[in-house]
Amino acid sequence: MKVEVRVKLQDAVLDPQGEAIRRLLGRLGYKEVTGVRVGKLILLEVEGEDRERVRERVEEACRELLANPVIEEFEVRIP
Repeated sequence: MKVEVRVKLQDAVLDPQGEAIRRLLGRLGYKEVTGVRVGKLILLEVEGEDRERVRERVEEACRELLANPVIEEFEVRIP
């Protein structure tokens, strides 16, 4: 089963990489870009037929390894 995990910094956490991209886009003429947040997209192939069980296992993996729950939030999608 294909699973997408989207990880992003919590809104309250500063994103220096996103800010650097925003500034550079402005210098390149993209003045309309007023904010950038950088995250991760993780694509997983997971064995299993029970979608809810697969979701639970992937969320477990997110809390243990794929995301830092102190500063990041994640979303699990099963297309």
